[in-house]
Amino acid sequence: MHIHILGICGAFMGGIALLARALGHRVTGSDTNVYPPMSTQLAAAGIGIHEGYDAAQLEPPPDLVVVANAMKRGLPVIEALLDRGLAYCSGPAWLRAEVLQGRWGLAVSGTHGKTTTASMLAWVLDQAGLNPGLLIGGVPCDFGVSARLGEGPFFVVEADEYDTAFFDKRSKFVHYGPKTLIINNLEFDHADIFEDLQQIQRQFHHLIRTVPGSGLIVSPAQDQAIETVLAQGCWTPRTTFGPGGDWQAEPLTDDGARFQVLYQGREVGRVEWGLIGAHNIHNALAALAAAFHVGIEPEVGCQALSRFQGVKRRLELRGEVAGIRVLDDFAHHPTAISATIAALRHQVGGQRILAVLEPRSNSMRLGAHNATLADSLSAADRIYLYAPPELSWDPAQALAGLGDRLQVYADIAPLVEHLAADSQSGDQILIMSNGGFAGIHQRLLETLRARYAG
Repeated sequence: MHIHILGICGAFMGGIALLARALGHRVTGSDTNVYPPMSTQLAAAGIGIHEGYDAAQLEPPPDLVVVANAMKRGLPVIEALLDRGLAYCSGPAWLRAEVLQGRWGLAVSGTHGKTTTASMLAWVLDQAGLNPGLLIGGVPCDFGVSARLGEGPFFVVEADEYDTAFFDKRSKFVHYGPKTLIINNLEFDHADIFEDLQQIQRQFHHLIRTVPGSGLIVSPAQDQAIETVLAQGCWTPRTTFGPGGDWQAEPLTDDGARFQVLYQGREVGRVEWGLIGAHNIHNALAALAAAFHVGIEPEVGCQALSRFQGVKRRLELRGEVAGIRVLDDFAHHPTAISATIAALRHQVGGQRILAVLEPRSNSMRLGAHNATLADSLSAADRIYLYAPPELSWDPAQALAGLGDRLQVYADIAPLVEHLAADSQSGDQILIMSNGGFAGIHQRLLETLRARYAG
């Protein structure tokens, strides 16, 4: 079967492409914004990418068109798809029908930490010999790919609450039907499709309705937004983690690089890994609890996590020049930004943190997080913000509380030049964006190398 994927370079749809290819289908796709790591994964799999959304890509007609949620009515390819009566479906619907049906799904949902927690969970299952399938919105360093079919009954999926497609406005995750469900946390986000937190909670309620009574819901013991969802109806056993929960952690170092795990008050294992931050300990507890549901003992899970190498674009070191470290992180919500900076601060102590932010998500561009954004950046020593023309708010005004530590740039080139000039040995340059950020990481490293060449 020839499957053509519209929006193929998105993290989710790129994973769909890899799974479809693994099932033996001929796969092609199209997109307009292509950047690593997804572009390199698709190229390695021999999947061709058409640039743009013109109607010509539907000739000759594919057997099935899988449509990403970024596709809108009015695009030539969408209008041609409908006019010609071609077969089409959403990515989540395809995943449920072709991959998840009949398997034990382990879904990882929540506002933050989905990619990292799903990667941890898949790694624990893998190291226990269960050979799980996976579809994750990032590239776990231990697997090197964001999606694989696996051979056993278990499949780990990152469960996003964003809408499914232009013709299906339900959240993606209502399609998955997991037996094990992690709800990591719950805050307001995706302001372009949700008006308030209550609308998001309604979608999570729909998700909970799909989890069988023989399944398990894993969630924090103290998250009022999640408790409100569960109060709407829950038909599945639950285990909790974090302070006051069934699963708890006691840090053995300030930066979270070592901690012991307790289950129902008894120590069941210790983790010593290369990750840092309280948020990653939180993610680890969720993964261990979900793995225990499929029969993996906590000690085995802790040993696996001690070998876990993390996820690309999560405090990933992209390079070091003259003692200046350039780090890449996917953080794009104030809570995640704050957690990332706090984790780095624990690690580097008094060394300067130069935070560079691209407000790229729809919620950021709409200004939905302006009330908390300045506070989330406050632990950085200097803040460099890229303000694209389509930004609907004034960064200088919204972030005035940061004082003269804030610099705003309308173009990336001067941002890179000034950042390189401002930096000094020992600095940690933390670049945060949920997109490619116009290749700023490499541009900065090249500028630093040229500056310190002599």
